[in-house]
Amino acid sequence: MKHLKIAILALLLIVSYSNVNAQDKENPWMLNLGTNLIDIKDSGSDIGWGGKASLGRYLGKGFSLELAGAVNQVTRPWGARTDATFAGVDLNVKYDLNNAFGDSKWFDPFLYTGVGENWIGAQNGISINVGVGFNAWFTDHIGVNVTSGYKKVNTPIDFEMYQHSLGLVWRFGKSDTDGDGIRDKDDACPTVAGLEEFNGCPDTDADDDGVQDCCDACPNTPGLAEFKGCPDSDGDGVADKDDACPETPGLIELQGCPDTDGDGVADKDDTCPDVFGPEANSGCPYIDNDGDGVIDILDKCITVPGPASNEGCPEVFMQKETIDIAAKGINFDTGKSNLKPEVTAILDKVASILNQEENVQFNFSIEGHTDSTGSTKRNLVLSEERAKAVKDYLVSKGVDASRLTAKGFGEAVPIDTNATKEGRYNNRRVEIKEKK
Repeated sequence: MKHLKIAILALLLIVSYSNVNAQDKENPWMLNLGTNLIDIKDSGSDIGWGGKASLGRYLGKGFSLELAGAVNQVTRPWGARTDATFAGVDLNVKYDLNNAFGDSKWFDPFLYTGVGENWIGAQNGISINVGVGFNAWFTDHIGVNVTSGYKKVNTPIDFEMYQHSLGLVWRFGKSDTDGDGIRDKDDACPTVAGLEEFNGCPDTDADDDGVQDCCDACPNTPGLAEFKGCPDSDGDGVADKDDACPETPGLIELQGCPDTDGDGVADKDDTCPDVFGPEANSGCPYIDNDGDGVIDILDKCITVPGPASNEGCPEVFMQKETIDIAAKGINFDTGKSNLKPEVTAILDKVASILNQEENVQFNFSIEGHTDSTGSTKRNLVLSEERAKAVKDYLVSKGVDASRLTAKGFGEAVPIDTNATKEGRYNNRRVEIKEKK
């Protein structure tokens, strides 16, 4: 029976190791050598000192499997006349608490549970094991282990015991695939042996530019160390791979392209590469046909100079002789649309202003009105006749008919009262207004 139990434990160990899929490739093995003491409950024996050794293998996700053995001398247990030897072989599963709470680098607390085969004197039995412990690391490989556990042992004399141990631990088995002495996790070329100064990569320089292939962004093209082994054909400080104009020296801020006129627009994108101009106008200056300082896209009078305050147009309509002032007094007799001599004199002056060179680009609305005398329908027709009469006269004086529109409003828009003779006279009028 004793040998059968040992065989079962060994089989469990072999199966467990054969199914390990180590997720931590660095130092998956751990050897522990040290001392331990046991305290058998209700045995009447003093604490027994002895040695302990274990070998562990990391499984992944914080779990590892440990095979441990211990031998202790027990003083006259349960009233026996002689001392007895205690020996135990345990197979435990350990869980690293750092996996749950974060890696503390040097301090590794853990929990464990498992089963074991135990001998005391001539008796042996299976135990259930639970416990806690920690590893404190002095270096990447060497540290100290402290473990404290509880065992429930099933033998002809069932008993419970506590086992405490202190030992030195060594973790090993680091992965170095290419055997160059640099661990794979730190090796930039893990499958090719190399040098430490090149992070594990070999000292090769395929394009013979003095930059090792491990650090060469252009390993097949000779280049400069300052550009990580890439060339700068035009010598403008921009590597060819980043240069939009690799054959022509240019500016770093324009991706290596030149800017002949210095307007911030690369020549390749500049419609006027030799003339300074804004980017919004493809590098060309804005046109100002009349030379008044107001560019054509903002100038409402592109052929006639005028100040920016008047949107590039001359201020003729801001002077005394404005159309509004010149056209004052175009009034009519009751029920009439003929032009009186004093009205034609006014219209001659209006025509003179409209025909001035700086005003030919403006259009005007001729608006006829009546007083309230007569029917509304008749007054609308009369107002249109008055507006047309004024338009025809201006056209006869050389004003382009396409610049003028005539419309009647009847009695709908009075400017004075219709209750007095003077008020009605003021309402029988024609107004000339600039069309916006």
